[in-house]
Amino acid sequence: MEVFCGSGRLGSKFWDSNLSLYTNNPDLTPCFQNTIVAWIPCIYLWTVLPFNIVYLKYNRRGYIVLSMLSKIKTLIGFLLWITCWSNMFYSFHELAQNNGPPPVYFVTPLIVGITMISATLLMQYERLRGVQSSGILVVFWFLSTLCAIIPFRSNIIVTVKEGRITDKFRFTTFYIYFSLLVVEFLLSCFKEDRPFFSPVSGEPNPCPEAEASFLSKMTFWWFTKLAALGYKRPLEDKDLWALNEQDKSKVVVSKLIKEWEAEKTKIRDMPVKYSKNADAMLNHTDEKATESEVLIVNEKKPRGPSLIKVMMKSFGPFFLIGSVYKLFQDLLSFVNPQLLSILITFTKNKDAPAWWGYCIAILMFLSSLAQTLILHQHFQYCIVTGMRLRSAITGIIYRKSLVITNAAKRTSTLGEVVNLMSVDANRFQDLTTFLNMLWSAPMQIFLALYFLWQTLGPSVLAGVAVMVLLIPINAFIAMKTRAFQVEQMQYKDSRIKLMNEILNGIKVLKLYAWEPSFAQKVLEIRNKELNVLKKAAYLSAMSTFAWTSAPFLVALTTFAVFVTVDETNILDAEKAFVSLSLFNILRFPLNMLPQVISNLAQASVSVKRIQDFLASDELDQNAVSRDKTIPGISVSVQAGTFTWAKNSEAVLNDINLLVPTGSLVAIVGHVGCGKSSLVSALLGEMEKLEGNVSVRGSVAYVSQQAWIQNCTLKDNILFGRSANEKNYRKVLEACALLTDLEILPGGDQTEIGEKTRLLVTHGVSFLPQVDHIVVIVDGKVSETGSYQELLKQNGAFAEFLRNYVFEDSVEEDDVTIDEEQVLLAEETLSNHTDLADNEPVANEARKKFIRQISVLSSDGESGHKASTKRKICERKTSDVTSIKKLPMDKLIQTETAETGRVKMAVFWQYIKAVSLLVSFFICFLYCCQNASAIGANVWLSDWTNEPVINGTQQNTEKRLGVYAALGLLQGFFVMVSSFTLAMAGIGAARKLHSGLLDNKLHTPQAFYDTTPIGRIINRFSKDIYVIDEVIPQTILMFLATFFSSLSTMVVIIASTPLFAVVIIPLAFVYFFVQRFYVATSRQLKRLESVSRSPIYSHFSETITGTSIIRAYGRQGCFVLLSDGKVDENQKSYYPGIVSNRWLGVRVEFVGNCVVLFAALFAVIGRDTLSPGLVGLSVSYALQVTMSLNWMVRMTSDLETNIVAVERVKEYSETETEASWIIEDKRPPKDWPSKGEVELTNYSVRYRAGLDLVLKNLNLRVKGGEKVGIVGRTGAGKSSMTLCLFRILEAAEGVIKIDGVNISEIGLHDLRSMLTIIPQDPVLFSGTLRMNLDPFNKYSDDDLWNALELSNLRKFVASQQDKLEYECSEGGENLSVGQRQLICLARALLRKTRILVLDEATAAIDLETDDLIQTTIRTQFEDCTVLTIAHRLNTIMDYTRVLVIDKGKIAEFDTPTNLIASKGIFYGMAKDAGLA
Repeated sequence: MEVFCGSGRLGSKFWDSNLSLYTNNPDLTPCFQNTIVAWIPCIYLWTVLPFNIVYLKYNRRGYIVLSMLSKIKTLIGFLLWITCWSNMFYSFHELAQNNGPPPVYFVTPLIVGITMISATLLMQYERLRGVQSSGILVVFWFLSTLCAIIPFRSNIIVTVKEGRITDKFRFTTFYIYFSLLVVEFLLSCFKEDRPFFSPVSGEPNPCPEAEASFLSKMTFWWFTKLAALGYKRPLEDKDLWALNEQDKSKVVVSKLIKEWEAEKTKIRDMPVKYSKNADAMLNHTDEKATESEVLIVNEKKPRGPSLIKVMMKSFGPFFLIGSVYKLFQDLLSFVNPQLLSILITFTKNKDAPAWWGYCIAILMFLSSLAQTLILHQHFQYCIVTGMRLRSAITGIIYRKSLVITNAAKRTSTLGEVVNLMSVDANRFQDLTTFLNMLWSAPMQIFLALYFLWQTLGPSVLAGVAVMVLLIPINAFIAMKTRAFQVEQMQYKDSRIKLMNEILNGIKVLKLYAWEPSFAQKVLEIRNKELNVLKKAAYLSAMSTFAWTSAPFLVALTTFAVFVTVDETNILDAEKAFVSLSLFNILRFPLNMLPQVISNLAQASVSVKRIQDFLASDELDQNAVSRDKTIPGISVSVQAGTFTWAKNSEAVLNDINLLVPTGSLVAIVGHVGCGKSSLVSALLGEMEKLEGNVSVRGSVAYVSQQAWIQNCTLKDNILFGRSANEKNYRKVLEACALLTDLEILPGGDQTEIGEKTRLLVTHGVSFLPQVDHIVVIVDGKVSETGSYQELLKQNGAFAEFLRNYVFEDSVEEDDVTIDEEQVLLAEETLSNHTDLADNEPVANEARKKFIRQISVLSSDGESGHKASTKRKICERKTSDVTSIKKLPMDKLIQTETAETGRVKMAVFWQYIKAVSLLVSFFICFLYCCQNASAIGANVWLSDWTNEPVINGTQQNTEKRLGVYAALGLLQGFFVMVSSFTLAMAGIGAARKLHSGLLDNKLHTPQAFYDTTPIGRIINRFSKDIYVIDEVIPQTILMFLATFFSSLSTMVVIIASTPLFAVVIIPLAFVYFFVQRFYVATSRQLKRLESVSRSPIYSHFSETITGTSIIRAYGRQGCFVLLSDGKVDENQKSYYPGIVSNRWLGVRVEFVGNCVVLFAALFAVIGRDTLSPGLVGLSVSYALQVTMSLNWMVRMTSDLETNIVAVERVKEYSETETEASWIIEDKRPPKDWPSKGEVELTNYSVRYRAGLDLVLKNLNLRVKGGEKVGIVGRTGAGKSSMTLCLFRILEAAEGVIKIDGVNISEIGLHDLRSMLTIIPQDPVLFSGTLRMNLDPFNKYSDDDLWNALELSNLRKFVASQQDKLEYECSEGGENLSVGQRQLICLARALLRKTRILVLDEATAAIDLETDDLIQTTIRTQFEDCTVLTIAHRLNTIMDYTRVLVIDKGKIAEFDTPTNLIASKGIFYGMAKDAGLA
């Protein structure tokens, strides 16, 4: 190098310590400046250039037109090249003059010039590839400018020293070069215009990140605008940016699906190994292998496609960028402890130049700053990977759920499948944040131990031994915590499942007055859940103790061994505080590694669950042929055998069926014979074992249990089709919905709630009108033919028809049907709830339904029409009336996110739940804990200043003992405070949950009619989870970081009082950033929370309606809907994670300034400060960065999560219904003894602000009377039953039962004395006994007697568990008819004086119907029976019939008199063929 730099006029040494180090005015030699300093930017550019070119080759974003900015940058680049090479040519000129400079003056201008022209060309290439701001070039120009500052200063120093410019040409060109560099660097910080031909987002509010400059991206400055807006006012949905294109569901899901399909193909195409059977070989003389000899070598179970591999291929490369950032950050984290060592050495050396100290302080600041920027880039890449993973997994699960077989669907409950999307997909999102710790933690531990060995020698092995001993303790804690989490999750799942059932069946619970029994069940589970949380709190306290004390115990052990093994081992400030800094670095990897491994274990379980789900069998898309139909036949089945699962017995055997185009066919049979299964087979929903199925044209499907979406009535009808107004109105008329729409406040824009169902019943009375009847018995077709043919056959079925069917008086009519349309209508549950009146569909509407399908279908374009003569009810042709269009009144209001700062009342609510005294005690414990920590470190600082006498320190044992005592005392306070806080949190959670549960069970039914179940469940699941587990942990972290930050300030100010001067401006910046962040972050989390529920609601909705979605071919539409909801959620989640990065960069900058000033003031005051105090002050400052960051994060998290208390509080304070029991108003024990019901001037409305539903009713029903209640849709029939049970409270007037005003007594006293068989046969998961008698009031004999009378005894007795037979969720393992019979059994058990039947028999076959009617007539002979009737034949023998019309009593007399009077009832009876 000396030769390279030469000698003579321009020659110099390569390095001169006296010139560069041991002086108060340092400088570098010209040789060093012209080589190392000049080459640093060149080496950087040539290192990254190949990688950048490869990246640009495969990532084109369009083409940027040559702008003025680009032209100027290019021009300056050429000028820099010319300037560099002018120096080179000048050197040649000098050489020609025999005054040649050393070789460095030729080589360096050449290298730098080539680098400059390369940078300029790269600038143009990036422009052509659509790069708006180049990070590589920004760093290059910054490095070039930074390195040029050294010769800039040096030239001035030399010129001033010599009094003249010695080399005018090079002096001039250098300053031109420097000026150009500064301008180029500044220009490179600006971004170019948006490229042409780029995939421009059509979104109205695109994310500014895509077009942000490099510096803006590194510092997350592009987010500032949103942070400022969030500070000014609460953010709303419209303020959020659109997702980046590469983060959208359609992109990430398609990427994952592509890799998953490729993996499946790869596994499927793997070669199978074969071998010869050795035993077979012995029995044959020849060498030929027969079929029996060849065996598949099955050494282990063939593996399925690996989801892990698929995810790595899809998202691994992007994640690896974050891993590279993590590597650099880890290496940088060890720089500051080394700089601290140098700083302490510097303070000891009073002769050292002051600039050394300033350089150390600046280097500490720059090192910390670089760590900050790199760390947050690492987090950004990792968390975005997690976000994409969640979207992709959610999307692939959703798509799979649309194609899995029914058998696969039955292997897991709806809740479990939803959990795959919510819990399991989120696990990957959480895991990616710290996944790099798997390799990073061991590397950090190794490096920390290496530097510790350098500092303390072999003594560090004692500390390592303590670490090793702590590993099994931490592993035990982690394992037990995991076990407790699993146990607690099971209890939580049980509680949520029960709550879901309670809320879905809340109306039934209220009608039966069963709330206390179910509340008790919930509280029992809740107590078990909290007991597990209590156990976990003990472990959490131990874990927190280990987290805090592990580094201290390691340090204590190391220091103890160090000072005791050899008296000459001096524990000075350098050794003590550098070691402490390294031990603090050790803390994070030591604690995170077990946690990441635990998270990885949980994620592996999730991978297995998702993998199994994705590997589930899919429906055979070719099971039903669409193009191989016989001419003139719409539906054909030939020798069809079908089953629900491949391994199960066939449900339908040898089915042969031909349905001519345009014909109307009825499929009839007893409950469970296979009618619905046949319809499912035609839809391709069953596994086809044999035969052929063909269906021509499109299919319309009306399922037995109707599936209604939580959207507007019009959207439900159109179901994704574009609206044809003419056709749409015909549909409304055909379905008799026009009257309903007139009543509804929002017309067809009225939103339908989750529990509302619009269903149509078509009973056996329609059989005479159909062309063809298929009779199914035990899964086989037993008889086929027309109605008349079946009657002529005089079989058992003909007898059945004669008993139960009344022929209607009809006239002939011609009908036409489009051949390309097939309607599959299952007999549906008649539990239609009209929005205006909870009113079942009128008989008239039912009769019109099938006939008008024909009329609608005749609008088709096909020329082929079939005419058939049929008997139908006389119907007046009327013009389609216009649909009432009123201002929309949403039934289900959109869930609103709270805005603005969380009210102090919410915090106060939580503090009261915890207890004020306990809250103060917890704060006191944290003060004690931090006082102990400060005491231990001050004592250590004092110990390091202990004078060395004869090569040893005095009082070592005493120093060590006090240090140990203070450290252990800190650990004790940590454990006690952690445990106290956890216990207080559990107590608060218990109170808040109890209040919520109590309120929800006392809430009026109207609340449930207007609030989606998912929203209430969210309170009991997500919000209670937050209160149980998240808030106590957040408070713990907040208090820890707050007191830690406070301790740091106290220590630094105590060590260097001058630091107090900068505290105020730093605190101002910190507070300012904190308020910006908290306001924005809090609102973003609220918006994210509100947008999360629709994802899972929509998924649950889809899973329940997959057969209908498939039947109508709407899969693609629903996939888009789901993707849209996920993207909507990520729209608020993404700014949320960016806000954390934005905050981190700014708050850590404040922390880095604390490090800078602590070091600077230590340098300034080195004459008065001991090395121990310097070490104490700076080592505390190095820790404060993370504390300050986490303190703001915890402040925000606390404000965000305390919203859960706000939400629970909101639902704990909703309006409640009347008291269940009013002690001083209790009715007599035998009440009601007669069963008299009297209504006086009675009026009622559904909710405040709505019109009256029943108006001024005056009515008296005598005890023992049987009264049928009839009326058209919306008349108010069901409202009467709701009023009797006080589900609806009177607007005016009274109802008296046996002379007692029911509005004055407790609700349970009323409801428990009435009996209802409701229209929905609601069952709860649990034993049959519990479903009949939840309070255990009745004996086994009573229960068996009730089952006998309800025709269920035979079924129950045949079950292994008898009365303990386990009913599944919603009674799914029982048929609809059996469920209805259980409701009858409930009524028989109660047998009160008043029985209400609310259209309870419409969903069962006629034999069971007859049986129920007979049972009611015999068992409730002396009771008052009120029946809301749709089959008039069931009430024709009643005492009286009440006809309600438009909320008023129209007629009330005996059936005979009403028919004679030829009023409304007469018309209805005539329609039913009874008059």
